[in-house]
Amino acid sequence: MDRISGECPACTRSLISSRFDTTFRLPDGREQFFFGLPASLCETCQQLYLDPDLIDLLQVPEGRCTFAIETDQVLVREAWSGA
Repeated sequence: MDRISGECPACTRSLISSRFDTTFRLPDGREQFFFGLPASLCETCQQLYLDPDLIDLLQVPEGRCTFAIETDQVLVREAWSGA
């Protein structure tokens, strides 16, 4: 996430960094599911930002993220820690 700054490139609002479960639709129509990806979300624009190196590592450079939700494990961990 080093390449993603603390603000949204589109609207300059703050980003929320967390882990997300995501679905990517590939050009051939297949879908790839990933769990617990580190990413940043702009609540205003509803855009999810992932490190470009991670996208390459996942082998979805031509894919489009069609769904993302904050990972339950992060929420459970925060609840247990009292955050």
